[in-house]
Amino acid sequence: MKAIIYSVPGDPDVLRLVERPVPEPGPGEVRVRVRVSGVNPTDWKARRAPRTPFPEMVPNQDGAGVVDAVGPDVPTGRVGERVWLWEAAWQRADGTAQEYVVLPGHQAVPLPDGASFDLGASLGIPALTAHRCLTLSPAGPHRLGPDTLDGRTVLVAGGAGAVGNAAIQLARWAGATVITTVSGPEKADLARAAGAHHVVNYRTADAAEAIRAVAPGGVDVVVEVAPTVNAALNHAVAAVGATIAVYAADGDLAVPVWPLMQRNVGYQFVLVYTVPPEAKREAVEDVTAAVAAGALRAGDEAGLPLHRFPLEDTAAAHAAVEGGAVGKVLVDLA
Repeated sequence: MKAIIYSVPGDPDVLRLVERPVPEPGPGEVRVRVRVSGVNPTDWKARRAPRTPFPEMVPNQDGAGVVDAVGPDVPTGRVGERVWLWEAAWQRADGTAQEYVVLPGHQAVPLPDGASFDLGASLGIPALTAHRCLTLSPAGPHRLGPDTLDGRTVLVAGGAGAVGNAAIQLARWAGATVITTVSGPEKADLARAAGAHHVVNYRTADAAEAIRAVAPGGVDVVVEVAPTVNAALNHAVAAVGATIAVYAADGDLAVPVWPLMQRNVGYQFVLVYTVPPEAKREAVEDVTAAVAAGALRAGDEAGLPLHRFPLEDTAAAHAAVEGGAVGKVLVDLA
């Protein structure tokens, strides 16, 4: 089978196309014929890490495909199942940038009828991260579904990004009023397509004033990609009891403790890989339910443009994500 590997850290050109034996699933595992592999920022960051944890690494955490073999203790009825994949390469040598991948059965999740492989490969890291950010408030909810965020106002920073897009869609599905910030008119269009109720271009408007006009009492949850840059804005618009959920780092964060303490505003930091197993299981279930309900989508009409590359051009796909491509970068294996 064809696979992309790297054995030393570095630029995208360390990625090489090779032939490897087709792997066999072990106990509790399934083998998936990968149709589409999704690329995330954590994939290129892992590739650039100071050292590789295994002699050879296949990149990419997310993907979608069809189960074509199962190991012991896995029902044979899973063969032929369309699935979406999450965290394939987390603490493992085998990601989804290969024609076949073996992984634990619970990390190959049945893809609801009507959902494309493109959508399946776009879930994983972005959707699970967004779910965690939306369910960390001490006031709840701890699960997402219709009306679970009814009456809440959610601010999504960077609504045109992959996590921002998923957060907008999931929050809208859960009944929240969704506000998002963007840096320009094209990104504003993407955020509206995702379902944001209110879009604020922070380069042309006073963002705090615009957000307070929509939410006079402040926002209940912030899904934050740039906590240092946006600190002053978040502190200005946070409601009493608000949660600022941070899923990316842009430097060291200093906070005004007493003003935030007075309003019981809390920071929560999110790294999807180390989310507790039970919370991860619940997130996978909720994300799948959102897909089945048609509430999570991908493509231009959902504000998530797709950028496609063949397997042999995985290096270019990584470079696109590293360069800040807006939308979702996919690698085709069909």
